[in-house]
Amino acid sequence: MVAPVITALPTAPDIADPANFATDASVFVAALAPLQSEINAFGTYLNLGENIVGRNLIINGAMQVAQRSTSAAGITGTGYHTCDRIKNILGNNGTYTISQASDGPSGFANSYKMEVTTADAAPAAADFNILYYNIEGFDVQRLKKGTPDAEQVTLSFWVKSNKTGTYQVNLADNGNTRQVGGTYSVSVSGTWEYKTITFPADTSGVLADDNTAALVVEWWLGSGTNYTSGAVPTAWETAVDTDRNAGGTVNIADTIGNTWQITGVQLEVGPAATIFEHRSYGQELASCKRYFRRFGDGSNRGQMGSGGFANLTQAQVVIPFDPELRVVPTITVTAAGNLLDFGAALLPITAVSVLSDSRPECVILLLTTAGISPAAQGDACTVTGGGGANMDYRFDAEL
Repeated sequence: MVAPVITALPTAPDIADPANFATDASVFVAALAPLQSEINAFGTYLNLGENIVGRNLIINGAMQVAQRSTSAAGITGTGYHTCDRIKNILGNNGTYTISQASDGPSGFANSYKMEVTTADAAPAAADFNILYYNIEGFDVQRLKKGTPDAEQVTLSFWVKSNKTGTYQVNLADNGNTRQVGGTYSVSVSGTWEYKTITFPADTSGVLADDNTAALVVEWWLGSGTNYTSGAVPTAWETAVDTDRNAGGTVNIADTIGNTWQITGVQLEVGPAATIFEHRSYGQELASCKRYFRRFGDGSNRGQMGSGGFANLTQAQVVIPFDPELRVVPTITVTAAGNLLDFGAALLPITAVSVLSDSRPECVILLLTTAGISPAAQGDACTVTGGGGANMDYRFDAEL
């Protein structure tokens, strides 16, 4: 939205003399009357918040960042598979290929896409398929939840699916066992549609001010009757499973080839959606790195950390993180690479462990090499994918 222009303002009268204040002020107000519509339009522009940076609580809402992979096939279980910060909660409700698709509405180059590869036309009562976005407590204090000044919050997003029908979206305050929900409809098959849902303020249940998942956004894509036999919780309530997908009429897993995509996700304080807050790729990547970091891509290139040999076969290597991670990460190593001993040679890594002195800002790895090496105690070293050894280290601090 372009800021409205106020064409001309009347000259303010001289109201320095208190005796003339009431008369002159009323004259000035009367002179403003013809401009009232323009003034109102400008006020609306300001209230929409379109010029306010940082209003979107969602990181990677445009699905630009996919550090893990751009595509993952054969997905049958819960996890962060492609686009950063987007978690699929999946329980026996089909098999999927999940990807960062190069497809979006105008202004968006990417989207998160699920495609059914094994169908589940008749979900059992306990089956489910949900998309989660977890928000840290540090980031949701502006909602003032659990206080007399609690704010409404509005969710907006673009969605595309070949499965028309009604879907349910919830906000979950798991710390206080509370939830609220709303619904949206996919009206036209295979077409990008813009959706907004405003959730009421909640004066009960203060959100934790820490690094845990204080608020969760849930998009339901299918489930069994354990989650559909209640009613849509349009007002905040004590959480009950039967209400979580009571408004959903769609099971995207019912047919092989069904797809569902989302992008342009924004969650903000207020009773109305504003235009999407686009952030640079660099900003989004830096924010995502609080939750996940990857060094190497499984090929024979990449390098990380620095340290030294403690003995002939073991070295300690320090991996600094900037920005620091949310918590001390779990580490997954699919290809360990080599230790480059600056005093000797490339030494294949056979074992990796995380030392207890590790912190969110700095992880210390104990790396073991095979057999007797030419390394000497105190030799400097680094981890590398060079020398024909592949390297892929994943540090996960997600919610």
